[in-house]
Amino acid sequence: MAKILIVDDDIHIRELIHAILKTEKFDIVEAVDGEDALEKLDETKVDLCVIDIMMPNMDGFELCENIREYYKDMPILMLTAKKNIVDKVQGFNKGTDDYLTKPFENEELVIRVKSLLRRYNIEKGQIIQIGNVVIDKNTHQINVDGKDIDIPLKEFELLYKLANSKGKTISREKLIEDIWGYDFEGNERTLDVHINRLREKFQDNLIITTIRGLGYRLEEI
Repeated sequence: MAKILIVDDDIHIRELIHAILKTEKFDIVEAVDGEDALEKLDETKVDLCVIDIMMPNMDGFELCENIREYYKDMPILMLTAKKNIVDKVQGFNKGTDDYLTKPFENEELVIRVKSLLRRYNIEKGQIIQIGNVVIDKNTHQINVDGKDIDIPLKEFELLYKLANSKGKTISREKLIEDIWGYDFEGNERTLDVHINRLREKFQDNLIITTIRGLGYRLEEI
């Protein structure tokens, strides 16, 4: 089950949130302010943060910025008594994913936590890493050895499709249908051209093998 970090200087609020989420079988970690939260994040892997805004030493806005800098894939739910739209906008600008004001219903807190976890799990599933190549379908970006590589959209879709089935052969017909559509009227040579371009660009990192009479298979070097 997911581990959740609750960050609030009010012990009663922490205990309340702890009890609500513990009932849903979540593992809970607590922190009393932003500085304490960052220490906890260094010590243990956390799947989601529930953060209060008004805290001593480091408030929720500053903590959210720090999390976004060092833990980019961490879902964040800001939980606060502040209802002003300006505060909500600032929270989203700092990187929070959702915003819930106090007082709140227990069920709504649980629903929002589960929704964020589900959303991030889906997004994580769209990031593929093969060796030193990272393919992110969420942003349509490719990173090799820490450097971003720009390629045309169709080449990206083709590479992602092959990478998502690494080690498996995908037929030419399936690739054409999925990338260009079942009603594609172009020449089959279009697929070969895109495959060759990908081979040239990633020849030091990936192998795209032609399986004669069947299709193509991507493998790590």
